[in-house]
Amino acid sequence: MTLRVAVVGSGPAGSSAAETLAKAGIETYLFERKLDNAKPCGGAIPLCMVSEFDLPPEIIDRQVRKMKMISPSNREVDINLLNQEEYIGMCRREVLDGFLRNRAAKLGAVLINATVHKVDIPSNNTDPYTIHYVDHSEGAATGIAKSLKVDLIIGADGANSRIAKEMDAGDYNYAIAFQERIRLPEDKMAYYNELAEMYVGNDVSTDFYAWVFPKYDHVAVGTGTMHVNKASIKQLQAGIRARATEKLAGGKIIKVEAHPIPEHPRPRRVVGRIALVGDAAGYVTKSSGEGIYFAAKSGRMCAETIVEVSQNGSRIPTEKEIKLYLQRWDKKYGLTYKVLDILQTVFYRSDATREAFVEMCADLDVQKLTFDSYLYKTVVPANPITQLKITAKTIGSLLRGNALAP
Repeated sequence: MTLRVAVVGSGPAGSSAAETLAKAGIETYLFERKLDNAKPCGGAIPLCMVSEFDLPPEIIDRQVRKMKMISPSNREVDINLLNQEEYIGMCRREVLDGFLRNRAAKLGAVLINATVHKVDIPSNNTDPYTIHYVDHSEGAATGIAKSLKVDLIIGADGANSRIAKEMDAGDYNYAIAFQERIRLPEDKMAYYNELAEMYVGNDVSTDFYAWVFPKYDHVAVGTGTMHVNKASIKQLQAGIRARATEKLAGGKIIKVEAHPIPEHPRPRRVVGRIALVGDAAGYVTKSSGEGIYFAAKSGRMCAETIVEVSQNGSRIPTEKEIKLYLQRWDKKYGLTYKVLDILQTVFYRSDATREAFVEMCADLDVQKLTFDSYLYKTVVPANPITQLKITAKTIGSLLRGNALAP
């Protein structure tokens, strides 16, 4: 037999999964509702993703080597990457997603432009799943209802995942991101040539941060907050526009976007022969709100596990075998998520703690540890002396800002 796998969603998670499966000769179907989708997203990717996922230079709009952290009192801390070969990649999601999707299709994944709306789940461990979808590829205004039988499903269809609902994966807390793409005059755009800005403060985000990230011919200006505060999202966006008003002078809004961001993994990420990856699984980090690399990585790791346990698609794997993907994921990245969760809890709870956070970012040891972990996706402890220095400076920053609370 040849294993038949449906991957629902063709963002970085789904396309990376489909590419890996297709390379192994597994019959792969990649569903995407909107082929020209431009997902609202800050669009920052770490350096390791460029090489690990073999991304060509044209995918990267800007190479950011300078970060400016701006506190509630408008104290600015400049962070520069000393190694000129290192950078944070800035990209537009419609460009990145399109490249990954097309590459998966060229390698053999069958791309289906469709909306999946229902999954029939079999009563035993060997019968196929039936995916019901509306096919948009033939140009009909309402689409054509179709169905497909597959042995396994990977849900990569985002925070509002239909697959997660069908498999009863459980809910999660989520944040709301709001972003405007603003085209600036040339002299203003030149300021952001290799520079990205992050703002913190209750005026720009109650429990997160706001950003100005440079793209191809515009900047992405946005903010995020937990869904309980979503009624204030436009007020917070007005806050970041006000804080950066001089730098954005003369700019023209060319696109307004909003989307949910998961705040923690779903309670169930593998049920039967259905697995979740990317935002559908809840793989967005606290503190930084990063999700692109982790989406692509989770899709690849899930697919690699399926290839392995199915013996290159020659047999149908069991739920227990597919869950090996979760064990590997949690072992590799569980600590990263816990550390960033703690950082958000400690430093984003008040303007006093945010001031301490920005002060701490001025320390070169902190900068090196932070950038190494971001660029290369490793949580590597500093040597004991450096670790003690960082701990002492962190406590000192909190004490100076009267930010330590019971």
